[in-house]
Parts: sequence; structure tokens; C-alpha cells
Amino acid sequence: MTLSPLHHRAGDQGFLKQLNRSAILEMVRREPGISRADLALRTQLTKAAVGMMVQELLEQGWLIEGGWQQGSVGRPGRALHLNEGRHALLGAEVGVQGLRLVGCTLTGQILTHRAVMVPSTTPEATAQALASLLRELLRRPELSGREILGLGVAVPGPVALHEPTLLFAPNLGWRDVPFLSLLKPLLPDLGGFWLLENEAKAAAFGEVYFSEREEPELLAYISLGTGIGSGLMLGTPVPHLLRGTQGLAGEIGHSVLQASGLYCHCGNRGCAETLVSGWAIRAALGIPPGLLLEDALEARLQDVDVQVTLQRAGEALGMLLTNLHHTFNPSDIVIGGALTRLGGALLQPALTFFEKHQRHLYASAAPVRLHVRTDSTYIPARGAAAQVLSKVLHHPVVP
Repeated sequence: MTLSPLHHRAGDQGFLKQLNRSAILEMVRREPGISRADLALRTQLTKAAVGMMVQELLEQGWLIEGGWQQGSVGRPGRALHLNEGRHALLGAEVGVQGLRLVGCTLTGQILTHRAVMVPSTTPEATAQALASLLRELLRRPELSGREILGLGVAVPGPVALHEPTLLFAPNLGWRDVPFLSLLKPLLPDLGGFWLLENEAKAAAFGEVYFSEREEPELLAYISLGTGIGSGLMLGTPVPHLLRGTQGLAGEIGHSVLQASGLYCHCGNRGCAETLVSGWAIRAALGIPPGLLLEDALEARLQDVDVQVTLQRAGEALGMLLTNLHHTFNPSDIVIGGALTRLGGALLQPALTFFEKHQRHLYASAAPVRLHVRTDSTYIPARGAAAQVLSKVLHHPVVP
């Protein structure tokens, strides 16, 4: 990939410098170990300009040098990497059943984390609880001495594109909540970039942005929790989320699977969430809130009513995966969220349904790569932290 920063902009050398700086940092992030000569080739900057900028980034603690290696052009050069020891990114997830937080490095390595399984209540009380946990996290030795670049918060519903507002969280009963405006006054010393993102979209972003594998053409992250959501992330040529005109792309939990089905928390009938979601399974089996679903079912997986409920939910999930695949044709599907811990009782019917319905339309095509993340507790929070880094690298502050 070739990045093309502006090489000249009359009367605005500061802006030019910031663009070139962003281009170099992004290229080192995507190709760790790259040399100065290859940076000049990929960014189309002069070797002198790259050398000066790299030296400045080394002195500022953004980059570190590794050993000598042969690049694609010229003489051997020193390998360049993002500095894992200087900065930190904060990510948090506001879930229906609790709060999850991470502090991580520029490459996504989690330095410290915390999860509190207490159901969220009002926006104000949740902001207070999250602020308290963030203050505790910041006091931990793993983050001591690091510069905090900002905070990303993932929430269980669509977010307005023009302002950091949670539009609607049906499973919390929240609507039009400016959550960051509630949170910021409680953390006056925490600077950097702040952002609000839908939890499934944040997870999809992190799965691509922090991946050490080749970037997928189109990744769909399916979030299976109290509700059901998805995030769609294009990996090439520049990683970015598919949002839709109102930020509603990926709200698969509220796609209709039964025209005259049960009423959903969103107010419609027959939504996917009425068939496969944490709250639907709880309702079908009479499991009270406050008890983790996987814990409640651990000793009951052989019960006929549990098996029938999970079989039906799994088939509905398979239908949902099939519809998503036929609509967007992703190269990769990642399934995460608390419901994955129910294991084969839920997932096997889903995968069987999905595979059966791929045989005809996609008989001659490469099969979709499907991954199940059974330990996905911190994926949305980590993805929100990844978005903070993206903002830092791609939205330079003009002096």
C-alpha cells in the first residue's frame, strides 16, 4: 500500500508536518520492522524528510529501533517499531450485565484489565461507576509513567455519527444519552482523544486494526450477549467501518426473522433477538437477571427444555449468519460475546445451518473464514482503545 500525504500546502507547513508524521506512524504500525528507505518509498517522501521525522519520533518516544535488516531498496537499515513502553490507550465497555475496562499498548497488548459484573442501571449511575473503575485502573503500576492517549467507550446500541450520543440501547432502556458528557466531568484530569462507539463495531475495528494476520477484505464481527449485534470492517485498502447513513449498519439483532413473532425490547415484533439473545434464552428458561447465563445452565445442559431452547436459538443464529453472509459476503466472520461460552449446544446448530445454506450459492467460491472467540470478554473495550489510536494517528492536531 502507498500512502500519499500532501507534500506541500501553501502557508501551512505545520499541517504538512503533521500529515507526514501520521503517514510514517501508520506505516510503521502496519509494517513493523520497516526501514527508513522503505518508508520513503511507500510514503513518497524524500529520504531526508523521512530521516528527520523518524529521528523526531524516536526522541519523542513514539518509535524504537531494532536491528539492521535488508529492505526492498538500498542498503540495510534499522528496523523501526512502535514503542510499546511509552504510551497507553484506555478502552471501556458499558454492557447490560456489567463494565469492562482495559489499558493497552500501541500494538494492542493488554497491560491491565478489570471486569465488574453489575447490571447497568441509569446513565448517570453507570457513568459514576465507570469513572471510579477508570481511576482505579489508572493507579495500577502497569500504567504508571505512561502517557495516556485517550479513552474509547463501547456501548450496546447505535451511536450518532455527528456527536458522541448513544441513540438507543433497547436492553438498557436508554435513549439519546450523551454518555461522554456525563463521564468527562468525573475524570477532569484524563485528556487525549475521547470517543463513543457501538460495542460490536468497536470489536470489529479492533479485530482488524490490532490483528497480526493479513488484513481481511471484509470482516463481520457478531456479538452474542444480552442482545445481538454486528460490526462490519473493511480491511483494504484503508481499514474502516461500514456504518450506514445513520450509523445503523450491523444492527442485525433487530432484523425481522418472524413477521408475527414475539415483541422485542425495541418495540418491533419478530426481531432476531426474540429468538437468539441472552434475554430471550433467559425468558424461555425462567432464569432471573443477576445470574450469569452460562453459570445458570452449566448443570442443566442435559435437560430437555434447555437442549430444545438452545437448538432453536442456534438455528435462528444460523439463519442470521446466512442472511448476513448473503447480504454482505464477508471474507471473515468472527463470533464473540458471552453466549459463545454455551458451547456446542448453541453454536453447533448455528454452524450446521450456516454451512448447509452455503453449498449452493457459494459452491465454487472460497469458503468464508469463520472464527469463534470463546474468550471475548475484553474485545469490544480493546477495539474502542484501537479507535483511540486511529484517531491519534489520523487526526493530527494543527499547532
